Amino acid sequence: MQQHEIHRFLERYFDANECRIQEKNFSYMKVQLTTELDKVLMNRPFYWHYLEKTGGTPNPMTLTLVTGQQQAPDGKGEFIHFGSPRLHQIFGSTKKLASFIRLYESVPQQGAQVPLQPWLCLNVKVTFQCDQKKDQVLSYGIQLINGTIEDQFHQRLQKMLLTKRIPDFCYTLSPFIKPQSAIKRLENKIQEVIEADDHTWAEDAKKRWNEDLELLESFYEDSLTKPEAYHIEKEALRTQYEPQIIVEIINGGLFYLA
Repeated sequence: MQQHEIHRFLERYFDANECRIQEKNFSYMKVQLTTELDKVLMNRPFYWHYLEKTGGTPNPMTLTLVTGQQQAPDGKGEFIHFGSPRLHQIFGSTKKLASFIRLYESVPQQGAQVPLQPWLCLNVKVTFQCDQKKDQVLSYGIQLINGTIEDQFHQRLQKMLLTKRIPDFCYTLSPFIKPQSAIKRLENKIQEVIEADDHTWAEDAKKRWNEDLELLESFYEDSLTKPEAYHIEKEALRTQYEPQIIVEIINGGLFYLA
């Protein structure tokens, strides 16, 4: 992730969380945090606990983040790069703050009412894990009227201009498919994709597991009663080699598209 990409991500992050950017250029930004984002990012639990007990007026902090060579005018600021703890804290907060979103496609006004169709999107991370690990991100959207499913749906959304409020001269169509049913259909689709994948990695992991188990057994073959160390090492081999497929929902959203 390049510095200009980080800068753009931060702008979008604070804008989405309704924080006012007081100053900015291509190299830094000074942001007035909201109460919610102060609680998430600034690690002041005692302050907020005291304020809630006393009924005081909230005073969220400002945050100056530097992404380029130029410092903020007051010389203060926290340098942000891909490995910085603050950026990873912000990445982590997106799961809590933006796990689900509702957006509308901004379509050009054509003098006539434009119907917007409802789509439900799920972005998931699939982890293939044994003594090695591989992550794969899948994005699927399902149209809530006719049930059409599209893959790489997030990439499609990135090419669109989306807004938080329904645009003028647009109206939304009511879904025929309930969100719970739509999510279940997408879960089934993701399961089908995983089952159709090449699973030789799991077979290879089991072979390596059996080879190490045989070696472990040879160390203790003369023991009538296996000591505790044997059982600990055997369990460690299972933890290391046992193939697992873990599916984690990253986020999702309801999108009304023309």
